[in-house]
Amino acid sequence: MKDLVEVIAKALVENPDEVVVTETEEEDTIYVELKVGSSDMGKVIGKQGRIAKAIRTVVKAASSKTDKKVVVDIM
Repeated sequence: MKDLVEVIAKALVENPDEVVVTETEEEDTIYVELKVGSSDMGKVIGKQGRIAKAIRTVVKAASSKTDKKVVVDIM
């Protein structure tokens, strides 16, 4: 999931070098944290959070093969 979020985020932002994705895994949940530069935050979130919601939807669809829940946090 980390790679998927990283590829999507780097395609959206102007400064792909500032994209940092960390992944932590617990029993039945995978937490993915996305950090981008402050100037690119609006591009990742989108108007009314539409792009952030789309990223979460894509990750949820990709994780449907596993039995774990994936949570994407944008920092």
